Amino acid sequence: MFSLSLNPPEMAKVSVDEFEHVIGEIERRMGLTDQPRAIVLHEKKDRRHAQCVWSRIDVGSMRAINLPHFKRRLMDISRELYLEHGWEIPAGLRRREDRDLNAYFHAEAGQAKRAKRDPEQLKALFKSCWEVSDSRAAFAAALLNNGYCLARGDRRGFVAVDAQGEVYSLSRWCGVNTRELRQRLGDGSDLPDVEEAVEFLANNAPHHFRGDKPTRDFERQQEEHAQKLSALVALQRQERQALSEAQEASRISEFADRQSRLPIGLKAVWARQSADYKRLCKELAEEAASCQVRDEREMQVLTGVSDFNFGP
Repeated sequence: MFSLSLNPPEMAKVSVDEFEHVIGEIERRMGLTDQPRAIVLHEKKDRRHAQCVWSRIDVGSMRAINLPHFKRRLMDISRELYLEHGWEIPAGLRRREDRDLNAYFHAEAGQAKRAKRDPEQLKALFKSCWEVSDSRAAFAAALLNNGYCLARGDRRGFVAVDAQGEVYSLSRWCGVNTRELRQRLGDGSDLPDVEEAVEFLANNAPHHFRGDKPTRDFERQQEEHAQKLSALVALQRQERQALSEAQEASRISEFADRQSRLPIGLKAVWARQSADYKRLCKELAEEAASCQVRDEREMQVLTGVSDFNFGP
């Protein structure tokens, strides 16, 4: 199975047809043409998104289709789409060296949510502790000053632990590799394990980190975000309801207009035998189809504020 999310740039209006075109192009370049697939269009944080999943199994050979360098290929498609639509290309997409160093991935966002912390702020905190220290003692002191204890993990070499026992991979959160960690921190065999670190924090962490202040701050931010989101959802529902009611009124009026153009009574009996009647019916059917397409596009424009950033 191969899956990706299509998350079109903020305020970019992307139609369903454009989503399908991009999915087809990805399919062609990845060698997945004619493979079974499923597409789900949905809205997230007031923008339209798409999820697409392909089966990688070639039924002829009963083997999985190889997808070499798929991340690079998807990034190339992203750049082409930004250029094609005239969207402002994010710095990290223009040059890898310019990417946001505090950017976080899905796993980090999930861990920050469990710890009730903002993932971007948490990433910045760990990176700052690493950058201001030049030795293990300095790094451990910087972590402790922010409520974390340097420890050794069960399967990971170096981790940070908070007072609630949440374990943070330092290579992931600090953005450094294992070799860099070992050069500065040594082999780590004399570091406390997770349980010892939690016990140490209970007695030695700065007082304001022993309580629940970070949690309260996070919960306050989440509550403010929830209120804004609720207001946005209510506004969107009102707009969609208003558009739906206007479209329904138009459909009734347009249907009545089309019906009035058809002959009735005895005239209709004779008219049905003529080519003019058949031509008129065809024209009315085309008008009805055109009105339906118009209504669908109006709804797409209303809900289609979407950024093309492809990821597995």
